[in-house]
Amino acid sequence: GKIWLDNVHCTGRESSLAGCGSNGWGVSDCKHTEDVGVLCSERRIPGFKFDNSLINQIENMNIQVEDIRIRAILATYRKRVPVTEGYVEVKDEGTWKQICDKHWTMKNSRVVCGMFGFPSERKFNTNVYKMFASRRKQHYWPYSMECSGSEAHISSCKLGTHLTGTGQNGSCASGMPAVVSCVPGRAFAPSSHSGFRKAFRQEQPLVRLKGGANTGEGRVEVLKNGEWGTVCDDNWNLVSASVVCRELGFGSAKEAITGARLGQGMGPIHLNEIDCTGFEKSVTDCKFNTESQGCNHEEDAAVRCNVPAMGFQNQLRLSGGHNPYEGRVEVLAERNGTLRWGTVCSHNWGTVEAMVVCRQLGLGFASHAFQETWYWHGDVSADDVVMSGVKCSGTEMSLSHCRHDGAHVSCPRGGGRFGAGVSCSETAPDLVLNAELVEQTAYLEDRPMFLLQCALEENCLASSAHNTSLASGYRRLLRFSSQIHNNGQSDFRPKNGRHAWVWHDCHRHYHSMEVFTHYDLLNLNGTKVAEGHKASFCLEDTECEADVQKQYECANFGEQGITVGCWDVYRHDIDCQWVDITDVPPGDYLFQVVINPNYEVAESDYSNNVMKCRSRYDGQRIWMYNCHIG
Repeated sequence: GKIWLDNVHCTGRESSLAGCGSNGWGVSDCKHTEDVGVLCSERRIPGFKFDNSLINQIENMNIQVEDIRIRAILATYRKRVPVTEGYVEVKDEGTWKQICDKHWTMKNSRVVCGMFGFPSERKFNTNVYKMFASRRKQHYWPYSMECSGSEAHISSCKLGTHLTGTGQNGSCASGMPAVVSCVPGRAFAPSSHSGFRKAFRQEQPLVRLKGGANTGEGRVEVLKNGEWGTVCDDNWNLVSASVVCRELGFGSAKEAITGARLGQGMGPIHLNEIDCTGFEKSVTDCKFNTESQGCNHEEDAAVRCNVPAMGFQNQLRLSGGHNPYEGRVEVLAERNGTLRWGTVCSHNWGTVEAMVVCRQLGLGFASHAFQETWYWHGDVSADDVVMSGVKCSGTEMSLSHCRHDGAHVSCPRGGGRFGAGVSCSETAPDLVLNAELVEQTAYLEDRPMFLLQCALEENCLASSAHNTSLASGYRRLLRFSSQIHNNGQSDFRPKNGRHAWVWHDCHRHYHSMEVFTHYDLLNLNGTKVAEGHKASFCLEDTECEADVQKQYECANFGEQGITVGCWDVYRHDIDCQWVDITDVPPGDYLFQVVINPNYEVAESDYSNNVMKCRSRYDGQRIWMYNCHIG
C-alpha cells in the first residue's frame, strides 16, 4: 500500500502521530523495506493528566516518569517476595528519585499498591523510616501527586501544585521519602523463601474469573440467586474492573476487556451498565442495571488485573523449542547447596501439569504435553532430572506448588530426551454440553438384542448383555442427545493424527477420540449403578452461529474438530448414544456426562466439562430434571 509518512519528528507531547512534523501526507521517497514498527513497554506510564488550574503553570514542562517502583528499605522486607513495603520511587531522566511525603496521602498509597497487584494499603511504623531517612541524603522528585484513590494507575492522578523546590533536585524540608505498605491478597502472602505454598480454596466468593490464561485475568462471572452469570460490557471501565480485581485479592485492573475477548460465557447476563465509585467491597455493591435487554454473550466483560511480581517465571525455562512457546521444561532446583537447572520426569506428565508451566511463564494455555523431547535439543548440562512425581490440580501459579517428590527424585526412564516438554498457546478451546437439551430429549427404549450386535462389539452395553438371548432378549436404554458447543477462542482438535483414528462400523466413520465423553448413572452418594460407558466420537461442526463457517466434517475421512462458535450434535437415535440401565432397580439417581474426561485436549476451562441431572426411575419411565453444568 501507500507510504503515508516520512521524516516524522515528534516532541512526545502530541496526542496522535498526525500531530507530529513530517514531509506531509503521502510525500515520501521510502520503500517498504524501510517500514517502521514499535514494541510498547508492558508498563504504561503516560504523562500525568493535569487539572485546568495547573495547565498554565506546567504546560510547557513535559512531565513524565519513565517508571515507578516500591523499594524495600528495611531488612525484613528485602528478603521477602513480593515486596509489600518501602519507598515509592519514580525514575526520572534515568535516575530513581524519592517523593516527598509532606503531601502524600493514603489515597496515593492505595493507587500505588493497586498498580503492584495489592488490593489495599495499611499503616506502618513511621519512626523506623524517620531514623533511616535522617542517615542518608535523598534525591527528591520535584513534584507531588494527588490521587482520589479510585484510579487504576498513577498516570491518572493529578500532579500536585506543591513543587518542592526548583530544578532537578527538589528538597523536602522537615519531611522524608514517602513510604507505602501494601496488604497482599491471600494467594500472594509473602514467604521469606521460595518454599512450598499450598493452593487454597477461597470462601464462596460472589465473583470469579473464567477462561483467562494467566493468573488474575478472565471473563467476569457473578453469582446471583444460586446461578453463575456474566456481566454485559456497556460502560465497562477500569474503575469497575478494579473493584472486581481488588475483591478477588489482586491489585487494580490493568485492562477492562470488552466484546467477549476472553471467551463467551453461558447462562444469564446478571449485570449491565455497571457504575462503581472504585471504593466498593464488591462489584455487586456498585450501581447497575439488571435489565440486560440488548446484551448477549458476545458482549461479556472481562478483566486483566495487576498481580504481584512473585518471580515465578524465573524458576523455569523452555529449552530447545523451535519458537519461544515450546520446549523441554527445565527447572531451577537446589542440589547439594547450589542452584542448578535440570529436567522434569515425564512419567504421568499431562495437560494439567503443562497448563501450570505455560501459566507460570506467562505464555498462555498449554496446547500439548510431551513425554519425550528428543527432537528438542535442550541444554546438555541440564539433562539430569531434578523434579519427579509432579501432580497438579491445575490452579497452581508455579510448578513447585504442585505435589512432587521433593529431594528424593525417582525417574526410571531418566531425563535428557525423556524430559517433560510443553507447547503453549495464547488461546484455547472450551467445550460445554447443552444441559437443557439432555433434559428435553431423554427417554427410555427397550431395544431388541438382535439390533444391538454392533453396539455389543463396541462395548456400548453393560457386561450382562453378553448373556442376553439374541433372538428374544432386549436391553433397556436411557437415550438422550448431546450437543457440545465450543465457547472458547480456538478450535477443538483431536490429540491424535489421522493415522491413529479408529474406524467404527456402527457409525460408518472414523472416530478421532476413543474416550471423548463418559456417560454414567450414579446413586445419590456418587457410586456408579449403571456401567455407563466411555463414548468415542467423530468430531464435526453440525451447526454454527450465524456468521461462522463450518470447517470440520466426518464424512469421507474428513478433517475432525469443533470450530469456535459451532457445536457437534450426537442425536439420541444414534447407536451408543445411551446408558444401558437394564440391571438398574427403580429409584432416585444422578445422571452425569463428562466431556474430555482425561484432559487429552487442552481447554481454557475444565470446570464446565461436567453436566449433572437429577433423575427418577419408576421401573417404566424416567424423569430428568435440574440438569446443570459444573
